Parts: sequence; structure tokens; C-alpha cells
Amino acid sequence: MLHVLIGEDDFSVRQALEEIKKTIGDPTALMSNTTVFDGRQVTLEQLRSACETVPFLSEKRLVIVEGLLERFESGNRTGRKKPSRKTGQPEEYKAIADGIKQLPEFTELVLIGGGVKAGNPLLRELAATGKVRTFPRLKQAQLSQWITQRVKANCGSISPQAVNLLIRFVGNDLWIMAGEVDKLTLFVGGRRIEEEDIRAVVSYAQEANIFAMIDAVLEFRVGAAQSLYQQLLRQGVTPAHLMVMLSRQVRIIFQIKEMRGRKKTRGEIQSKLGLTSDFVLRKAWDQADRYSPARLREVYHKLLETDISIKTGKLDGEIALNILIAELGQRGTVSA
Repeated sequence: MLHVLIGEDDFSVRQALEEIKKTIGDPTALMSNTTVFDGRQVTLEQLRSACETVPFLSEKRLVIVEGLLERFESGNRTGRKKPSRKTGQPEEYKAIADGIKQLPEFTELVLIGGGVKAGNPLLRELAATGKVRTFPRLKQAQLSQWITQRVKANCGSISPQAVNLLIRFVGNDLWIMAGEVDKLTLFVGGRRIEEEDIRAVVSYAQEANIFAMIDAVLEFRVGAAQSLYQQLLRQGVTPAHLMVMLSRQVRIIFQIKEMRGRKKTRGEIQSKLGLTSDFVLRKAWDQADRYSPARLREVYHKLLETDISIKTGKLDGEIALNILIAELGQRGTVSA
């Protein structure tokens, strides 16, 4: 049987693969009857040979191929060091599809892919042949449900406020989220997980405070920004790191502003900037409405002046950043 597991949510893809393995049979026997291929390199002959090899002391053979579908994406650029063995010519994907359609009954073939579009020619050829499952990154509501279910599976419970705060801190990377949820359920020892538990346990809490400070600076909330700044300094965060993070956020806002001017869609902008968190995109999107391109250039200039003052020893880092926060917060909203 053919299984196709595709999507950017790699955690759920791997979970689905484990579920398939459990349905095949004894794990010990499966170890000697499993073959894994790099889809960028595998040949049709290698794939056919593996699929047609009779399993040893088992009813099933498992063949896993990662990256084969991406080989036939138009304009494919994997960004990996190993180049594809072939460029994915039309006659090649048809030959591979024909071979897969003739799978022996004893073979479970799993194709795993990440950035695979609906128009992928190999995917279209195989859509009616096997079971295709897609795993996109979870949105806010889906992620909230996922967190609640995982906490429940750990025999725990969590407040809605804690769920929202956890999403804000961690984002939608389920590998990281799973680890944080598991840590939290152990930490609370049977009681309900609350917001204060998130702040106490989640390793991203300090980074979240950094983002909160930056948001306050860019949203002209000077009092909150300075309070968070002092808190971060007490936690050992350096002014240099805060400068880097502030500069990064201003750059993101500028890029969003520029791409919106070129009529790019929200999805295109998110992909171009590599922002996996919907919350981060939404926050930067709203902040972009507060600034004109001229105002952003002025902010960049202030950042540069502060950086030079620190590096030349003209001002102490803590004092320089404190002055910058005050200056940026006194400007008020400038129309776009």
C-alpha cells in the first residue's frame, strides 16, 4: 500500500509515520524489513528492487522515501548540500509513478515530503493510488486544541489563558511545543496549568519578554518598555542583544511595508520573511501600519547612532539603550 505524508508540520508527519509502523506488525521483525531512501538520489531500479524484495520472517516490508516528491517541484531549490541525482524530467516521474502503482501486497511504501504543492506532477499521478495525508502548520484555534489534547493525554488540564500565553511564547513548532507541554504537566503535579506556570517553566519566557519590550518600544508605550528593559537587565540580558533584536524587528516591519506596497499577499510575505509564527507576523503587520517609510528610516538612523555610541565608548550600553527607548517613544504615531 502507498502512503503519502506531506506538509510543513514535520512533527505530525513523523507521528503519522509511527502510526503506520504500528499497524505493520512486530517492531523487531520490522527493523530487518525496513529500507529508507533519500528521494533526491534514489533511482527507479533501487526503489523497485526494495519494494519487490520479499520480507524476511514477516508479512510486511516497509520502504520509506523522503524528498522524492520535491524532486519534481517546479523551480525546486532544496537548499541542501546534496544535489538531486536528476532534475526530475517528465518521463522520469511517470516511470516512477507506474512502478509505484504495481506495489506488491506485502510492501508498505511511505513517501514523505515537506514543501509539496498540489500541482506536483508525481503527487497528481499517485493521488488515486494510495492514501494522501497533508499536515500544514496549525493555526491558532487548531493549535489551542492540540495543546489541550496533549495536556489531557498527560492526565492534566490547562486554562485557556495559559494556552494562549504558551502559543505566544512558543509559536506553532510542535516539536518544541510538545516538549514544553510535557515539562509543564510534570511541573504542576496534577493541578491545572496556569499562566504563572508558563512563565516559570517555559524556556522561551525570557525571549518572550524581549519581544514584549520591543513591542512596547515600537508601539510608543515608553513606561512598559523601560520597565521590561530593567527586568531583562536584571535577568542578565545584554543591551547588545536587545539592540540586535530591536533592529531585526524594525527590519521586518520595513520589509512588510515594502512588500505590501508591491501588492504582495499576506501568505507571500510570510513565506518570504520565513516567519513560521502567525502571531509574529500579525504583530509586525499591525506595527507596520504605525510607520511611514520615512519614519522607519529615521528609526534605523537612531539605531545606528546608538550602536556607534556604544561601540566607540561614548555612552555605556545600558544608558544608551535607555535613551533610545525614551527617544523612540516620544515621537508619537506617524501616519503611513
